[in-house]
This record gives sequence, C-alpha cells and structure tokens, in this order.
Amino acid sequence: MNADASRLDESFIEKQRRYLTRLRTALRAAAHRDESDEDDVTAEATDGAREYEDEAQRLAMRELQEHLIVRDTERLERVTRALKKIDEGTYGFSDVSGKPISRERLEVVPEAVLTIDEERAREQRR
Repeated sequence: MNADASRLDESFIEKQRRYLTRLRTALRAAAHRDESDEDDVTAEATDGAREYEDEAQRLAMRELQEHLIVRDTERLERVTRALKKIDEGTYGFSDVSGKPISRERLEVVPEAVLTIDEERAREQRR
C-alpha cells in the first residue's frame, strides 16, 4: 500500500466498505425494479386501444426509465470498482493517475475512483 494511504485509516476504509456494500445491494435492487417497471410500461403500450396522448406519456415514461437504468448501472459499476480497490489496497487513489483522492471527496462520493479534477475533465469530454 502506498504511503499516502495512511491518510485513510483502517476504520475509515472499513466504514466505506460497509457503506459501499449496502449501496451495491440497493442499486442492484433498484436496477431490478427499474427493469420491471420498464417491462410494465412496454406491456401497457400493447394493451387496448391506442390514444396518442397515452402513447406519448408511455414513451416519455419509458425514456425516463431507460435513463434511470443507465445511471444506476454506471453507479453500480463504480461501487463495484471501489469495493475491488478496497480489496486491492488501492482505495483512495485514482484509477487514471494514481494520485490520492481527497478524504473529503471519498466521504461525499465513496465510490469515487478519480480525483475531482479528473472527473471534471471526463464530464467535459462527454
């Protein structure tokens, strides 16, 4: 483990592990629920007479559900990566540069695997 990792004591890392594990479980359940909801919206679209307003609402609802699924899936991937980094002993260090991620950032975003500057640059490229 890198010497800078000492800024993250074992109790902090263990607290983060517990939180990330609970978050992973919640995100998996939410993804399952979202997929079920999307299936329900799709099933409703094939039932009965078609009203244009109803169809437009169903399409909007389906688009929202798809967005939620993508967002939750991406976050689940980051949570899973953060848990792996804890196991590897690299939690708190950027996947890109290896630079330390501030403790303050990890407290707010426990699944962070990039420094705040790297995250901003990534968002700007999107």
